[in-house]
Amino acid sequence: MTTPEPDGQAAPKPEVRHGLTARLMARLRTYLIAGILVTAPVGLTFWMVWAGITFVDRLVTPLVPVAYRPETYLPFSVPGLGVIIVVVGLVLIGALTAGLVGRMVLRLSDRIVARMPIVRSIYGTLKQIFETVFAAKSKAFRQVVLVEYPRRGVWAIGFLTGETEGEVQAQTEDPVVNIFLPTTPNPTSGFLLFLPMSEVRVVSMTVEEGIRMVMSGGIVAPPDRRPAGERGMPSQTLADRNASGATNRP
Repeated sequence: MTTPEPDGQAAPKPEVRHGLTARLMARLRTYLIAGILVTAPVGLTFWMVWAGITFVDRLVTPLVPVAYRPETYLPFSVPGLGVIIVVVGLVLIGALTAGLVGRMVLRLSDRIVARMPIVRSIYGTLKQIFETVFAAKSKAFRQVVLVEYPRRGVWAIGFLTGETEGEVQAQTEDPVVNIFLPTTPNPTSGFLLFLPMSEVRVVSMTVEEGIRMVMSGGIVAPPDRRPAGERGMPSQTLADRNASGATNRP
């Protein structure tokens, strides 16, 4: 017999209590995951920004005389002072090098570096990369593509960086393009591939979406933005797209 409660009602059965507990724990778990999904991106973003600001401050602030530091006159330090100094310094350097005297000094420094056997190779490569990436209307990373790598039937995300020119193109029978194949989760490292246009498929995602997909290991996947009639079908290759007269999206 079930022992009656003081008010005359029967106590809940063990299986009912177990079901209520399970539902309560499942709901708490759902709330916990939702809280992590909301706070983790914001918290990590602020942490990374704060770590960057702190790192620059530690490098730059010791170079500022004590008399000019805000903490000399305030009871607390001002974060971001080093970042402000770096930004102002870069703007001033850019303004100086834009003038006639600045260009002369820059050419002289390039000539000096060009005479250093090892330094000139590193400097020349880095300078070319930065000039390509930061140049106005730069076409670096024009669009996201799919290529079969490392073997047939296995597809990987790559970035079109331009059409192949010079000796590399002369050594191939078909027109080829430069494809940068990034690694996961660090898209700054990868491989440079020279592939025929007929083997490169164009996808609809933007470069930013492609980078996010690579960094997340495929967890963050953008939607298919192609017209409804083209969805579910293979993407066009660069050769087909050029033959149809379609322009590459920057």
